[in-house]
Amino acid sequence: MAEEGQVIGVHTVEQWKDLFAKGKESKKLVVVDFTASWCGPCRFIAPILADIAKKTPHVIFLKVDVDELTEISVEYDIQAMPTFLFIKDGEVKDKVVGAKKEELLATITKHA
Repeated sequence: MAEEGQVIGVHTVEQWKDLFAKGKESKKLVVVDFTASWCGPCRFIAPILADIAKKTPHVIFLKVDVDELTEISVEYDIQAMPTFLFIKDGEVKDKVVGAKKEELLATITKHA
């Protein structure tokens, strides 16, 4: 797995399955940022998420482009970008839709 304190870009279904399994095994919170290259709010929140990742190395951060990995987006019923899913022990525990820094931070704190 990539270094702690970074947002890991997921580019293949195989990579997703591998990182998902590692997150489940580690018992850590996994925050998944469902994003798109054309999404303005996604570009706004990306550096904020990177900063949060640096400050919370005990949390795994993944980034999934909905156009690149449509299969994963459909599996989790992603309707808007950005959508953040909070996964622990292989189960979705929470969800934040939109570039909402305070809500994102509060949800990370709640589940980490």
